[in-house]
Amino acid sequence: MSNFDIAIYADGASVDGMIQAKEQWPVSGFTTNPSLMKKAGVKDYVNFAQDALAAVSGMPLSFEVFSDDFETMEAEATKISALGDNVFVKIPITNTKGESSVPLIEKLSKKGVQVNVTAILTLDQVKEVLPAFQSGTHNIVSVFAGRVADTGVDPMPLMESAVKLVSQCDAAELLWASCREVFNIFQAQSIGVDIITVTNAVLNKLAMVGKDTKELSLETVQGFHSDVKALGFSIL
Repeated sequence: MSNFDIAIYADGASVDGMIQAKEQWPVSGFTTNPSLMKKAGVKDYVNFAQDALAAVSGMPLSFEVFSDDFETMEAEATKISALGDNVFVKIPITNTKGESSVPLIEKLSKKGVQVNVTAILTLDQVKEVLPAFQSGTHNIVSVFAGRVADTGVDPMPLMESAVKLVSQCDAAELLWASCREVFNIFQAQSIGVDIITVTNAVLNKLAMVGKDTKELSLETVQGFHSDVKALGFSIL
């Protein structure tokens, strides 16, 4: 397995999955979100958070607010932040009405809350949020490179520009979010991104890094053949 200069954060909402990631792969932090919690069948946010914090043993862990109004977001963020010194509070860059979260982020940063600003997809959003962080605080700017790629646009120019901006802010690190494949880790690392979030499904493919492609071709054909046997089909 390759050693990476970029920090890899496991992305998921399964405590067992977090333990697996910590034990099997070179991860140095964790992130989760409401969609992942829904998929994992999480029923109690606080209990899940406490179990997750116990599982990650002090590594950085991001939890997202649930509310859509900024007053309630602030109360949720304060409660989440109090769960541990390694906790980052994920605040979406806007609410569902498209209203900017930057004033709230500035308010939370002044209170010492470590913020992970999420759902960023434009360079303007990066520019808007950086001044909100208080010097001496530790925050994360999560740019959804994978979702940009889903639109048919190469995210690399956006991420290269984001690297230049975030590197000038002593209170923030840049995170490549919505990783789709192992190659994204190498892409992010090559341009100086600080962190990338990776699901366990993608982390599991790290075993293929450096594998001889001719050997991989043979293994692929063997896999097809094994599946044919299992199907029991006959063309002739």
